[in-house]
Amino acid sequence: MKKIFSYVLNLIPRPLLIRLSYVVRPILATLLKGDKYTDPIDGKSFKKFLPYGYGKQRDNVLAPGTLSLERHRLLWLYLQNETDFFTAPKKVLHFAPEQAFYKRFRNQKNLDYTTTDLLSPLADVKADICNLPFEDNMYDVILCNHVLEHIPDDRKAMQELYRVLKPGGMAILQVPQELQRATTFTDDTITDAKERAAIFGQYDHVRIYGRDYFDTLRSEGFKVEEVDYTKTLPAEDVEKYALAKGEIIPVCTK
Repeated sequence: MKKIFSYVLNLIPRPLLIRLSYVVRPILATLLKGDKYTDPIDGKSFKKFLPYGYGKQRDNVLAPGTLSLERHRLLWLYLQNETDFFTAPKKVLHFAPEQAFYKRFRNQKNLDYTTTDLLSPLADVKADICNLPFEDNMYDVILCNHVLEHIPDDRKAMQELYRVLKPGGMAILQVPQELQRATTFTDDTITDAKERAAIFGQYDHVRIYGRDYFDTLRSEGFKVEEVDYTKTLPAEDVEKYALAKGEIIPVCTK
């Protein structure tokens, strides 16, 4: 049953999934209420999280209350514990805003918060990441997570992100990444959707990032700190929050 649910969930277009989730989330949260796992974003606990993933399923990763995944919970903990994101005045640009964050960031009184995307119904500004309609040096914080793997010219996107970030600003640019892979892999000759999903992890991904991703960001001007945040957390917290041990947060500054 859980595999069928996850398969169907992965087939739903993202804009429709966002709308459906307003109805589905309260039901799931009630059915799975417990005390084994906690979502730090809303503080609610459950007996288990839901499975998720294209092709190969990951068990116990999708929190019923916020629909957060491992990367969302990891980023939340990092922003909350290691930065002044929730307390200091910040001008924030958020690409393809995740539903787990959207309302919470929007309601933060300290944030001047703008969302952008080509398709998301949550976007304030419909824009191409490779040709942004924003001035130079405009934002204190840029959040652009699991976006660049969709972009054919990711270097142009990185250049635009660097351009609109303020000097001293912070950009968090998470991507799906295989750390055991030295170099990023891409192959434009693979056009079949099923084959692309099998090779790249998702039909609309255009590359698999390797460890060289961080140096690519550096080559476009960013100073990059490769933060293995789960390494700093107690093992019981990694388990409780259902985090992906060893996932790296690329914290980029200008």
